[in-house]
Amino acid sequence: MGSLSIWHWLIVLVIVVLVFGTKKLTSVGKDLGGAVRGFKEGMAEGNAAASTPADAKKTIDVEAKEK
Repeated sequence: MGSLSIWHWLIVLVIVVLVFGTKKLTSVGKDLGGAVRGFKEGMAEGNAAASTPADAKKTIDVEAKEK
């Protein structure tokens, strides 16, 4: 009753393909891959922005005026 063998996983895979169809599974795979790629690019941009020197960052000085 422990772990599932390769035959169990193949039967599950066949049932999933029959229920959803190959076109739907392909589009889900592409969407998931695009999301992962976008997440990795976002993480790379965040790391690049964090590694820039403090004096290289642009700052804006603002004064508050009383009415």
